Amino acid sequence: MTAAVAVKRTPVRRRGGGIRRGQALSGWLFTAPILIILGLFLLIPVVMAGWVSVSDWSGRGSPFSAGVNFVGAKNYGQVLWAGGLSESDFGTALKNNFWYVLLVVPIQTIVALALAMMVNRRMLRGRGFFRTAFYFPSVTSSVAITVLWLFLFSTTGAVNAVISFFGVKGPNWFNEPGGIFHFGATSGPAALTGSHTLLGVTFWDWLGGPSVAMTAFIILAVFTTGGTFMLLFLAALQNLSGEVEEAAMVDGATARQRFFRVTLPQLRPTLFTVITLGLIGCWQVFDQIYTGTRGNPSKTTLTPAYLSYTAAFNNQQWGQGAAIAFILFVIIIIFTLIQRWVLAEKAVSRRRMGWITQAQEDDIATGIATAATVGRDNTPS
Repeated sequence: MTAAVAVKRTPVRRRGGGIRRGQALSGWLFTAPILIILGLFLLIPVVMAGWVSVSDWSGRGSPFSAGVNFVGAKNYGQVLWAGGLSESDFGTALKNNFWYVLLVVPIQTIVALALAMMVNRRMLRGRGFFRTAFYFPSVTSSVAITVLWLFLFSTTGAVNAVISFFGVKGPNWFNEPGGIFHFGATSGPAALTGSHTLLGVTFWDWLGGPSVAMTAFIILAVFTTGGTFMLLFLAALQNLSGEVEEAAMVDGATARQRFFRVTLPQLRPTLFTVITLGLIGCWQVFDQIYTGTRGNPSKTTLTPAYLSYTAAFNNQQWGQGAAIAFILFVIIIIFTLIQRWVLAEKAVSRRRMGWITQAQEDDIATGIATAATVGRDNTPS
């Protein structure tokens, strides 16, 4: 005879929610000091700059005083569509910085990745020395290295001395305003000059590329930032699993195929970080220009960051200076979103997925047929 025994279950109190709430509260308490500091020295100045960009503040007194008036998009219009010198200067600065970004970001990324691949080789002796040597320019003061660059790229500097060994006369680097893609031409076709302008700059100038002076700054940027990004790529390479590459080697993949099909896709997050930091740094270039040429020759090294500084602090046009800074912020966001979309993982198309499925089925069928053949061969007669 079996007796049914009723067991009364005691409800168990779950303390996980309370623990998580306590951990969250502790986290907020620990981060509160830095959040307060960021709010005081970052968020509040950004809000003030935003107000200055839509006001007529003259730089005297508080921007929130009663004498400061709201002017709407007037300061933005002065540099974007109102015409005149302000628009022309902003268009020139934007053109210069665009070519600077277009050349620096891909070159410094490729150089950094190449250096990381080189120092990551186990066969390379003295890898510690090469890491230090490649990274050293990145920790050098930008002002000091810009002054050094002015000496190296002067008319009688070391760079022109090296060029002269090949029988070529070097340019007057920081005094040559001509675009490198103009190839010495002083004027362009009528379709690209005259009234055909964008932000007050002719299409001939837009297509002329960076000036010789800006080219020297492009080389400087690659030289000083390659080491920093090399360390990022090196850390990512050392965290990659070697099993996938070994499998590719077993399958007969060449070194080029292994790099583009195996290594590079795994570096996608690091590549995104490097390009994003490169874009931000290139669009905000200021100290090299301020120390070196201050926009000369003929404003061919003028950048939006330096133009924002001169408009506010030199010309006392604080509204225009703040407006240029916010336009630059929007440009950086747009370029970041574009490169994020380009580097995002794309979904495999149905057609390609069908090829993959068919190949897998063929491999399975081949494996079954091989196993059956081996089984017949091993069956005793």
